[in-house]
Amino acid sequence: MERKYLTNLLEWKDNPRRKPLMVWGARQVGKSYLIKDLFADVYYKNNYIRIDCSSDTDFTEYVYKNTNLDKVLKFISLNYNININKNTLLIFDEVQECLPIVSLLKQFCEQRRDIPVIATGSLVRIKIKRQTSKRGKFANNEFLFPVGKINQLNVYPMTFDEFLMNYKPNLFEEIKNAFTEKRNMGELHQLCLATFNEYIAIGGMPEVVDTYLEEMKNKNPNALNESRGILKDIYTDYLNDMDLYQASPEAVIRSKAIFENIYGQLNKECKNFKCSQIEKNSKTRDMIAPIDWLTTARVASISSELKERVTTPLVSSNESLFRLYLSDVGMYALQSNLTNNDFSASIYGEFSGYFYENYLATELVSRGYKLFYWKGKRDSELEFIIELNGRIIPFDVKKNKGSLKSLEEFRNHNKKDIAVKIASGQYGFDASNMILNIPFYYVPFFLDFLQKGEINVDTNTTKR
Repeated sequence: MERKYLTNLLEWKDNPRRKPLMVWGARQVGKSYLIKDLFADVYYKNNYIRIDCSSDTDFTEYVYKNTNLDKVLKFISLNYNININKNTLLIFDEVQECLPIVSLLKQFCEQRRDIPVIATGSLVRIKIKRQTSKRGKFANNEFLFPVGKINQLNVYPMTFDEFLMNYKPNLFEEIKNAFTEKRNMGELHQLCLATFNEYIAIGGMPEVVDTYLEEMKNKNPNALNESRGILKDIYTDYLNDMDLYQASPEAVIRSKAIFENIYGQLNKECKNFKCSQIEKNSKTRDMIAPIDWLTTARVASISSELKERVTTPLVSSNESLFRLYLSDVGMYALQSNLTNNDFSASIYGEFSGYFYENYLATELVSRGYKLFYWKGKRDSELEFIIELNGRIIPFDVKKNKGSLKSLEEFRNHNKKDIAVKIASGQYGFDASNMILNIPFYYVPFFLDFLQKGEINVDTNTTKR
């Protein structure tokens, strides 16, 4: 399957000022497939070595005892029978099981930058945080994070455009061209929505998507069941991971409870996180460490509250008020407890608005945006706020058309500027209300376009 991150890897490969690359990401988001199958097998064919630090105990034991770069390179050359030079790609996978490799990246940068090096792992940030927070006799003074000595790439579950380019590449090109040309999809609108809802039902975990596409290719009527079965296994793996690297058994229990209740937390009148829904009589401070684990592990994202007048840079108005989203829309669908038959029907109909809200959260996070929502008086709210070149851009996520009450309240406190409505309707620009209407399936193309420039209100497009 194609992944858009291949472009990032090729840019890194050809950069004359390239540093060792650290690839971050949650479990099962396709880091190993991306780096080995899509990148190394094609661009370093027969001239790379991949070392799995979770299984290669000979290597990890050696590195724990020897942190000199020349010695490590010699060990790799002799043990794996490979000549290492500027054309040899070194891949260190699952480096959370061998943190000295992370520290060693500094030596690669300073002494052997000519050698292309990629390090990756699923819970690296958590292991690093636990390691560097030790005190007293448990402190490990040998570990040093290579600040300023690495390039970094964040990998997330497949976004809708990635799903589309692998599932229906011709439709992908048609949607992309239509958005670029500032036109709607006309009679193809319902086809686009139906395809988008397939994505909402299964999500973006690569193995799940691959299974679904293969079964659909084989015309298997149980394609959705097959793919969601794999998703359930990954979901269970995520829960099992929460036993790792946490400060106490209580933190483990709370992390699992929070994770399993994200759908329930959003699917209520007030979508803010409520501790009492997780544990009776608990306080926000009791949940800080478990939530930090979930967000650091990249299995959940936190959205902070903004109130009334919004200024830049965006800063939460109250750190005790926030919302949580799952990192994958398929897992959100799994938590809803809807049956496979329910999802089969919804693919050709509509999901509840909360599904689309979690969807937009994943698309924003995958592009490096921190999440913020806006809360006005009474029940006025806007699901997401972003900053674009000093301008405040509100996003209103609606299942259908919806009212303008929240946007009007927002504009009572903030300068009137363009607003973006994400909904099931066709693409268009409402000049009288300065609202850009973006259908769900245009979102990834719109966000990619945003990152290249600024919104032009006069032509309802983006100036490059």
